[in-house]
Amino acid sequence: MEHGTFLDFLHTAEKLKCNTRHSWTSSGRQESVAEHSWRLALMALLCKNEYPEIDIQKVITMSLIHDLGEAITGDIPAFLKSNADESKESKAIEMILSVLPQAEQQEFRTLFTEMDQMQTMEAKLWKALDNMEALISHNEAPLNTWLPIEFTANLTYGDENCAWSPWTAELKRLICNDSMRKIQDEST
Repeated sequence: MEHGTFLDFLHTAEKLKCNTRHSWTSSGRQESVAEHSWRLALMALLCKNEYPEIDIQKVITMSLIHDLGEAITGDIPAFLKSNADESKESKAIEMILSVLPQAEQQEFRTLFTEMDQMQTMEAKLWKALDNMEALISHNEAPLNTWLPIEFTANLTYGDENCAWSPWTAELKRLICNDSMRKIQDEST
């Protein structure tokens, strides 16, 4: 890859460090999209021994690129995202990928298609972890940063995406228990 192309792509991706999510950190500041993607990739790395049959490098790559479009569109919480928002994000991804050499464009487009179709074990693990990373972040943040919808959504968000595997289902159950404890402890 040409050095200029490499730098152009990184300059665009840098916006993920600037664009905040609706989630907050435990220290009381808004989380960036890049922070979410980084911890999601770390979660995937930590799962490698739980899923020896899965290409964890692919799951890590999915984790790192899945929100690239948000460098342009910014974050829209999943429970507020419309089909129009999805379309806008897809166009942003295409624009971002268009600066890359053909081989990298094709590799990333293939991964985005795989993530959209949710048929492979890699895509299923990525999506389950993506959902759970958001929930863990919410559980770490002060309760006063939660939107009203999150008091119920945090208990069910990602259930269907975590059910495919006993390991992710159990992790999701533990995260849900943390959410319920947080709501109960901070509400009393």
